Amino acid sequence: MVADNLLDRRSARRKTPMTRFVRNDIISLIGAAPRHDLAESVGPDLRLAELIHPDDDELGALRLGYATAAGDPKLRAAIAAQHGVAADDVVITVGGMHALFLSAYVLCGRGEEAIITTPVFPLARDALTSVGATVRPLPLRFEEDYRLDWRRLAALLSPATRLVSLASPQNPSGVGLPHAVLTGVLSAMAARCPDAFLLIDETYRHAVYDEDRAASSAALLGPQVIVTGSLSKCHGAPGLRIGWAITRNAALREQIMLGKFSTVIANSTVDEMFALRVLAQAEDIIDARRRHLSDTLARTAAWVEDNAGLVAWVRPDAGALCCVRLRPDVFDEAAVARFYAALGRLDARVGNGTWFGEEPRVFRLGFGLLPVWELEAALDALTAALQQARRSAA
Repeated sequence: MVADNLLDRRSARRKTPMTRFVRNDIISLIGAAPRHDLAESVGPDLRLAELIHPDDDELGALRLGYATAAGDPKLRAAIAAQHGVAADDVVITVGGMHALFLSAYVLCGRGEEAIITTPVFPLARDALTSVGATVRPLPLRFEEDYRLDWRRLAALLSPATRLVSLASPQNPSGVGLPHAVLTGVLSAMAARCPDAFLLIDETYRHAVYDEDRAASSAALLGPQVIVTGSLSKCHGAPGLRIGWAITRNAALREQIMLGKFSTVIANSTVDEMFALRVLAQAEDIIDARRRHLSDTLARTAAWVEDNAGLVAWVRPDAGALCCVRLRPDVFDEAAVARFYAALGRLDARVGNGTWFGEEPRVFRLGFGLLPVWELEAALDALTAALQQARRSAA
């Protein structure tokens, strides 16, 4: 009888769906790309040939053993130099998402509270829900250019808050968080939840335009701050799965390092070697991308102006992405659905706002991946989809 009951319980458990990780349609970005891809959030990809030198003795002599759990010391020093911190403050992770997940796993137990703003990169939110945290979102409004009022965020803080997770610039909007906003958040946290941590994902910090200077890193704002980043966006190297978590809190840094060791042991030595080469060329790489992003942002701005009767946008502070909204007075819900259907017929895509917790009439437009001439063609396809959806409504 006991054995039968045990089998019954096991059978019941097998019928329970596994829902720890939530599916989001943003996963389509790592599938086959359409002809006109305006959904991506990256710039042009680096090519391996740009990192391999003639007679590359270093590559041939590289030992394919385990790297260290914290990451290659030279690589940590190079990352630290970009943030004004010590190398020992840096833990190398397998991409920026690994850093976000480890921070959530270490800091947020089941039922403990984490605060985010929306719209938000869905994997940043899902890392928190997957560890059982109670996520309290603060919606930011398109009409207010997705600007964060730290006083509104402070109203969500409580003694149960363990983590406030933000990004600057934000994904999907490209809107940055000024220093005064971050210090306001930290001041409120010190008063209401002094043991909580503020995480700032700075993945797009160096993806600036024209003569703009990259904002200063938040890594020096205090020991209750975590900064995450990666080589995926500004440097064009998402194929090198290299990210990082930076904190001046020694106990937290130790836990992130142990979490990394317990999940992946170490990064690839090959990835770390090439990452160091990317950072050695970082100034040239980022300058070239600055020129590209300046050109493609200008073209996107012109497209928005040309279609002002159909769409509005929030101009980004940095990054290869922005948010565009279909005008409510022109597109009802049915017309919004027709717009996405028309994009599919035209072999084009954008990032549906629902991926990020926004309404579907808002979409993320990625203007950094394509060469200018391909961006022109993609924007023409976008215009055609708008016209088709509008004509059908008429």
